[in-house]
Amino acid sequence: MELLNKIIYWASYAYYLYVFGYASLFKIFQKESMMKSMQSLGFNKTWTMLIGAGEVIGVILIVVGLFKPQFRNLGVLFLFPFAIAAFTAHMAHGEYSHYYNSLIMCILSVVLLLLDKKFKIIIK
Repeated sequence: MELLNKIIYWASYAYYLYVFGYASLFKIFQKESMMKSMQSLGFNKTWTMLIGAGEVIGVILIVVGLFKPQFRNLGVLFLFPFAIAAFTAHMAHGEYSHYYNSLIMCILSVVLLLLDKKFKIIIK
């Protein structure tokens, strides 16, 4: 079971890094399809660049987390609101064909936090 948890964790981590990595870079480097998609959601060039920059910060935290584990969860917690916002925006605009990655990122955020033995949420 322990091995299965590790496989799920690291596969989720890799996919999380991949999706946020390319999405953030597409925003920063202003890939035409990304810019059109963001514009259709109501975001102009400035907001798209700011969202991309925020995602890059989270991606950097996740990459640093490969070497310094204490940054892994910080990166996931930083990117979780971006995943929720992307999911909400795509659903609100009826872009059902584009919401899968954002939904998966929302789910993987929770999976990554649950499978990390050093992360705890204590509610009193």
